[in-house]
Amino acid sequence: MLSYHLQGALNDLRDLIKITESDVEDIKVANHNPQFERLKLKEEKLKSFESKKAMIDHEISSLVSLNPNVDLPKLLNEEQHAYLSELKVELSNLREVNRRYARMVLAVSNLYNTFLERLIPTEMQGYNKVASKESAILKVRV
Repeated sequence: MLSYHLQGALNDLRDLIKITESDVEDIKVANHNPQFERLKLKEEKLKSFESKKAMIDHEISSLVSLNPNVDLPKLLNEEQHAYLSELKVELSNLREVNRRYARMVLAVSNLYNTFLERLIPTEMQGYNKVASKESAILKVRV
């Protein structure tokens, strides 16, 4: 059962990587709608991965409980060790893809915020940001 959950978790991680790589390609060409459309799928894959990870944790805990005098590496077979190694590699891959995507999202967000600030200058009034009356491009009516 542990091998089954490990394999499922690997598939979910690989799917998440593919989805995020698609997001990276789409943000490069300002194709935002497909990114938004993939959000639900991405969330489902993430929930599925978290569920499988919880099952993996449970299976390993059960193995350790049933064999308290045996070290964990000896409880797992070669296939399970291979799956765990692949899981580690894929988690690292996902982290890198997410990092690259996050940098792009931040750059795009900063660009839009800069444009918005130039179009409609704002100032802080207490904790609220309000439009300044001295817009260079747009006339703001209060």
